[in-house]
Amino acid sequence: METTRIDVWLWSVRQCKTRSLATNECKAGHVRINDEPVKPASKVWVGDIVRYRVAGFDRILKVTGIITKRVSAPQARENYEDLTPARPRAFLPVAQRDPGSGRPTKKERRELDRLFGRNANFGRFES
Repeated sequence: METTRIDVWLWSVRQCKTRSLATNECKAGHVRINDEPVKPASKVWVGDIVRYRVAGFDRILKVTGIITKRVSAPQARENYEDLTPARPRAFLPVAQRDPGSGRPTKKERRELDRLFGRNANFGRFES
């Protein structure tokens, strides 16, 4: 059966921009194979589940092919199945003023204070 190092595989399927970045991610504990923390030289096999922490979220990839050379994105996608759940919509749309509308009037400021839960007394937040 074919196998390769996890840092090489992450780099070759375009999950990391450079191989040294993939190595550092493994050393930092951001990569797991089958829920086990791994070192950069750990071997990855077809069928393994790889968890990779990116920007505060875990990417979950099932290994469907082993490659050691970096390939184009469409070819790279053939070597893993993305099992990552959809990211939750963490933030609601932010209330914004139109650019160039100037400083808020007293009435608008009070509405903003109510919206953001600030007390009109010295900008303190309500308890």
